[in-house]
Amino acid sequence: MKMNLVVRGAPQEYICKTGSWQELPDHLAKRGVENILVLHGEKSWKAAEPYFPDLSDFQVLFRHYGNHCTDTLRDQHIAVAKENQIDTVVAVGGGKISDLGKMIAHEMKIRIVILPTLAATCAAYSSLSSVYNDNGEHSEMRIFPYSTDLVLVEPEMLLDSPEEYLIAGIGDTIAKWYESNAIISQLEEKSVAVEIAQSMAKKCRDNLLEYSSEAIKAHGEKNLTEAFKKVIETNIMLAGLVGGFGDDYGRTAGAHTIHDALTVVPESRAVLHGNKVAYGILVQLVIEDKWEEIKNLQPFYEELGLPLSLKDMKIPLDGLDKVVEKAASPKEFIHLLAKPVNQQVIKEAMLALEDYMTN
Repeated sequence: MKMNLVVRGAPQEYICKTGSWQELPDHLAKRGVENILVLHGEKSWKAAEPYFPDLSDFQVLFRHYGNHCTDTLRDQHIAVAKENQIDTVVAVGGGKISDLGKMIAHEMKIRIVILPTLAATCAAYSSLSSVYNDNGEHSEMRIFPYSTDLVLVEPEMLLDSPEEYLIAGIGDTIAKWYESNAIISQLEEKSVAVEIAQSMAKKCRDNLLEYSSEAIKAHGEKNLTEAFKKVIETNIMLAGLVGGFGDDYGRTAGAHTIHDALTVVPESRAVLHGNKVAYGILVQLVIEDKWEEIKNLQPFYEELGLPLSLKDMKIPLDGLDKVVEKAASPKEFIHLLAKPVNQQVIKEAMLALEDYMTN
């Protein structure tokens, strides 16, 4: 598999502070924005609206994003955006809304501003989109040649987000270490960009192991603590830096491949992205024969409620053959692991993990 290393380190501007959303009109004015498409969800918008600023100085079109991130929905939004001469997309929501907003902006060659309502992924920070087909199956990871114009993180708003998304974000982000290290540790020489990615990936793991419990407690108490702020910025910014500097060496290996493959099973689509990735970490570690690391992680998973097995996610074993077929596809990043991987290796790893965690 050909490896790329193009540094896309960060959005043009990133701000995380209380009151950051209220500064949006000033940021838009400085950029000469006139016509805005605000892309939003339903439940997330109800939580976000009290924090959303007055944009009466601009022409604003509000649209529900459509619940998925697909090319079909992208094209539908683009048609409406062109009719209204939209020059800026403001995506307010979680990962799918952020990714869809980036797709729309890239295709139209206009600005993209992201206001995350969840700390569940690094989608707000990264210059890529996870694209799905119309059946809800993961299709591809699409990387863009330029960064998001502006990301505004409002910590107070994230205190109002559902706890399960924060936990899923921790699962998604801690994978940055296990996946990138599996790739980077094979290199005889490392560029400075790769060294930065590896360092940031380790910082992701260290921060989450140290601060997650305290952050979840603070979230439950609606208390904006330093631990909470460290975890949300680890999930959003620090995680994005890993792929931003590491590119193919810092994005995905086994864990995200397992997540993507699980999407062929309909029952998996009710399971949050980060939970499937967290499970994928364990499958990757079985393939790497790192059972001691699994034992080390197990108490952390149990404390947070991250899934340790397919059973925990209520995903039936009868769809396993379809999962491993997709996971072992030649284009999948699981082949970046040091050990040769095929359908049998993946299936045996998943069954071994299931047996270990459920018996």
